[in-house]
Amino acid sequence: MPLYHDDDQTMLADSAAQFMAEQGSIEKQLRHWRDRDCPDGFGHALWEQFAEMGFTGILVSEEDGGMAMGHVEAGIVLEEIGRNLTPSPFLTSSVLAATALKSGSDDLRGRYLPGLIEGKSVFAVAVDEGSKHRPERIAMRAEKSGNGFKLSGQKDFVIQGASADMLVVAARTSGSDDDADGITLFAVPKDAANMSHDAVRLVDSSVATHTKFDGVELDGDAVIGEVDGGRDILNAMLTAGRIGSAAEGVGVARGAMDITVEYLKQRKQFGKLIGEFQALQHRASHLYSEVEIARAAVFKAQQLFDGDSEKADLMASVAKAKVAKTAGLAVREGVQMHGGVGMTDEYDIGLYMKRDRALGEFLGDAYYHAGRVAEMSGY
Repeated sequence: MPLYHDDDQTMLADSAAQFMAEQGSIEKQLRHWRDRDCPDGFGHALWEQFAEMGFTGILVSEEDGGMAMGHVEAGIVLEEIGRNLTPSPFLTSSVLAATALKSGSDDLRGRYLPGLIEGKSVFAVAVDEGSKHRPERIAMRAEKSGNGFKLSGQKDFVIQGASADMLVVAARTSGSDDDADGITLFAVPKDAANMSHDAVRLVDSSVATHTKFDGVELDGDAVIGEVDGGRDILNAMLTAGRIGSAAEGVGVARGAMDITVEYLKQRKQFGKLIGEFQALQHRASHLYSEVEIARAAVFKAQQLFDGDSEKADLMASVAKAKVAKTAGLAVREGVQMHGGVGMTDEYDIGLYMKRDRALGEFLGDAYYHAGRVAEMSGY
């Protein structure tokens, strides 16, 4: 498969780039909501504009009213989100939750997907139960209660958890905490009794929650898929999210590189543009090659996942690990080449560093995914 966009994807890329640069810019969105200490961390009006562009339902089937596109197309949107640091619930709602809901009942999809497609609903995903991403271990319990279940436990790092109209929650319905089987996914509405959120502002100004479930009672129709059979759905959702976050990370790296190269063309020292210094040219060239390699890795992961390849999970971790390293290099080089002013809030490069720090941890850092690649490769 060629690692470049076809004509339709190129049109989508052009449209997404223009839209995000105009409506999702740092000044209009990130700085605007951050400086107002917005409890959501993003603008709902922009989310509705996402819907008007057709972005919110990009992975939703035509039968459910969506665009029925793939992860290559979702990645196009995510790359522009990362490039402009646009705060939005696209990754959690339109990628992670939408992937999980594909396995939901007709009733469940009919209840939640129309709101997503219209840009009226926001979804969150509650998987992690500690400071690090370790989905292999699920301790939260879901016990039989009447014709439904009662959820007890805590989830951490729930991005936009307090803003969400529904949370996709992974809980254990049988077995011990480390068992692969015995996992069930639930669609938990925001108004569920005995669910509480402790919201925290992350370094990139997004908002996450520590969410407690103190005997949250749900009907049986809240189950996504089959009881005890949620591990495959969870894995598919995580693979989609990892590829999506890697695509956004490529955008962060590209955005940081672009503004750094532009700065090299403007800043003078000793009467010369600093972009004329050979040492900085070499560093910029190296960064460009690393970003392109990372982008190719993400593109391959997207294509494999869209093609239902059994190698998609492996390539998702390759992409996530590579992008985490590359984006980290991009923001560090950017701050260093800006000099002292790179650490000030007046310049946007520091905002890219903060976003990279939060995004790099989401759904597993570089070390976690490098370890997965080694294990899946037989080491």
